[in-house]
Amino acid sequence: MIEYLPRSKQHMGLHLTQFGIEDCLPGHYFGPAVRSHYLLHYVLDGEGFFEVGGARYELRKGQGFLIYPDIVTYYQAETANPWSYCWFGFDGTSAEPLLKQAGLSKSSPIFCYDRDNRIEQSLQMMIESRGLGKAQETKLTGLLYLLLSLLIESGPVTSSENMESRTEIYVEKVRNFIEMNYPYKITVEDIARFIGLNRSYLCLLFKQNMQLSIQEYLIRHRMNKACEMMANAELSIADISRSVGYNDALLFSKMFKKVKGSSPKHYRAGLLAQPFPDDLE
Repeated sequence: MIEYLPRSKQHMGLHLTQFGIEDCLPGHYFGPAVRSHYLLHYVLDGEGFFEVGGARYELRKGQGFLIYPDIVTYYQAETANPWSYCWFGFDGTSAEPLLKQAGLSKSSPIFCYDRDNRIEQSLQMMIESRGLGKAQETKLTGLLYLLLSLLIESGPVTSSENMESRTEIYVEKVRNFIEMNYPYKITVEDIARFIGLNRSYLCLLFKQNMQLSIQEYLIRHRMNKACEMMANAELSIADISRSVGYNDALLFSKMFKKVKGSSPKHYRAGLLAQPFPDDLE
């Protein structure tokens, strides 16, 4: 069974191009050949081998391999115990970074996922999405993200490069959390709980990467957002204070002056006094 999908115009970051499942005959093979997109194969049963770049990998149930675009590969089912596998073809600008998080690359194309049957469940939900009409593409994209999240969660962290990548991911998660939640009364403990790391460890990673503590970054982000709001004359200083997470306008003014060097009132007066581009003509 194979399902081919049209090129996505809505999900350019990541989208499925095809998916399928096959019970191979003894010795069934494909290649040597290249593909135009990424292709993940996951072995459901039996055995076979995968060849790429002069290396040969013997594979069985619970293992899988990644085919990169425009790379010559060959794979074949064993004669005595031929494999059954499912596959997922995909593409998009986010594909390679997500695969890197899972520890997959051109030089490391093999993965193992034997903790449960959620990959098979993802395939089944993809098959069942056929009757969804206009909602199918969005559901399939979500299922593809879910599939890659399983590989990321179970993937190895064995090198300093991967550790650096994980650090960047955690730092980006902190920044994204703050971007989405700065108007609310959030704490560093809330951020650490959301990300799932020890508070002290997360603070250390963030400061090493950003040269700022999480708390300092949160305050600066709030003050930068406040500065953007200052140009809106319909908002009072108290309105802006509440909009960036400070119910206490006096505390907001104190923090604003500490970060920006002037009170909110004086900052706004200087901002509104500046001529607009049309006034310069």
